Amino acid sequence: MFVISYLQTDEFFYLNVFLKLLLGLLAIVFTINKSGKGNLAPSSAIDQVQNYVLGGIIGGIIYSPSVSILQFAAVLLIWAFLINGLRRLKTKSAGIKRFVDGAPIVLIKHGELDVDACRKAKITAHEVAFKLRREGVYHVRDVKRAVFEQNGELIIVLRGEENPKYPIITDGIIQTSVLDDVDRTEEWLTEELQKAGYQSASEIFLAEYESGELKLIPFVRATQEQ
Repeated sequence: MFVISYLQTDEFFYLNVFLKLLLGLLAIVFTINKSGKGNLAPSSAIDQVQNYVLGGIIGGIIYSPSVSILQFAAVLLIWAFLINGLRRLKTKSAGIKRFVDGAPIVLIKHGELDVDACRKAKITAHEVAFKLRREGVYHVRDVKRAVFEQNGELIIVLRGEENPKYPIITDGIIQTSVLDDVDRTEEWLTEELQKAGYQSASEIFLAEYESGELKLIPFVRATQEQ
């Protein structure tokens, strides 16, 4: 009787682990498909945290017999609600987006390195030089613009490069630092939007400034293309 009871308990344990693994796998697939592919190649803090939290939930609960499958499912639902809710808030508020994801920082502008910007980004001179060398750039004076992105990448525009594209609006938010780089103002941008039939930047998914022209992609068109 003891052997039979032990085998039954052992079988129940493996069945419990199997069901939790299956539930965790489905949760990962569902989240990736619904929230986008950002967590496959994290480009912001929220994408990175999302991976850590999901791994911690599954790894910490899956072998714990004291946590039932229903409790495990409830935890996954709470986690998904928080992540998706935060993503929605980011699209509604520039302040929340900046707090969660951070903001790009211009380190080099017109061949001059901004030391204060480097300190703000917590990046050393050695790291800046290394990132430039990795892109085949050996002199700061050759750089027209270098932006330190939220994911740690340094995006470089060299002097003399033809027709660089500048994202003036992203996700309905005006990039004021980019406006400064192209010697334009928010008043100019508002006028251009009104000429194109839009009332505000919140209607624009992406706006690029290239060769003196403003190219607009509204949210409606972006949604249809997706």
